[in-house]
Amino acid sequence: MGKHVDFMGGCLMRIAFLCPGQASQKVGMGFDLYKNTTLGKQYFDRANDIMDVDIQEIVFNGPENILKQTQYTQPAIYIVSVIIGLLMMEKGIQPSCAAGHSLGEYSALTLAKSFDFETGLKLVKVRAEGMQNAGSQYPGTMAAVIGLDDKTTQEICEQYSNGIVVAANFNTQGQVVISGEVGAVRAVMPLMKEAGAMKVVELNVSGAFHSPLMNSAKEVLSEMLLSIEIRDSEIPVYANVTASPVSSADKIRQSLIDQLENPVRWHESITRLMKDGVTHAVEIGPGRVLQGLSRRIDRSLDMSGVESLEQIVNFAYV
Repeated sequence: MGKHVDFMGGCLMRIAFLCPGQASQKVGMGFDLYKNTTLGKQYFDRANDIMDVDIQEIVFNGPENILKQTQYTQPAIYIVSVIIGLLMMEKGIQPSCAAGHSLGEYSALTLAKSFDFETGLKLVKVRAEGMQNAGSQYPGTMAAVIGLDDKTTQEICEQYSNGIVVAANFNTQGQVVISGEVGAVRAVMPLMKEAGAMKVVELNVSGAFHSPLMNSAKEVLSEMLLSIEIRDSEIPVYANVTASPVSSADKIRQSLIDQLENPVRWHESITRLMKDGVTHAVEIGPGRVLQGLSRRIDRSLDMSGVESLEQIVNFAYV
């Protein structure tokens, strides 16, 4: 038996698997899993069959400027996160719920068995290519707003009338990412500073993610989501768009359709899953972004991360 504790039975929900999104990638990630585990090799080989490129070569050897292109970044992180999550579950660490930041929601839903690895990767491929294309067709940018509350940030975006700019990621209290047309984002950045933001930094991204500029990507992805089988998840997955747990196939499908044009409500998701009984969380995938956010959201959540085979082998809760 693993460390799963059944929430439905009225016991304490303990472990959440949290899956990272874009910008957590690094060249060489997952190579130890490919070389040293049967599951890792199988899944990377399947991924090469599904992708139109040698995704193994890009993930393991880069170069970085290729790996960080959206159409490769998203599938790469998804592949690595799912392999790590499955190896953790093979070890006996069974999550009681899951969540994923933007792209990471697909990894979380695969680990929750709402769809299989291949279906998830096909969805992520369509999503990533759609977002890359939308970014080329409708140039946009994003900026991090530090030290301003959610409500004020959102109001400034809503009041700006000379272009599209919206709140895209509510990462922590006092850290919101805004997204939209280049001119509009740059126009509201000084307004955020005037309203009391400590820092406003434009991000190096290939498009205005989680904004109306992603509409063309949403249309392509919606078509695919409506054509595939999605199952009820075996554990609740906290949806980005509502910060609430979903498990029914219909709600999962709608959440993924809505996700591209709506904000990621991350700190609300973490607060909600803790309220629902989660005491421990594990970042399943490359990097430490979610661990950093967790510390700023609520330090009482026991948060760790797993991104290598060595960490999987040595993973244990005391």
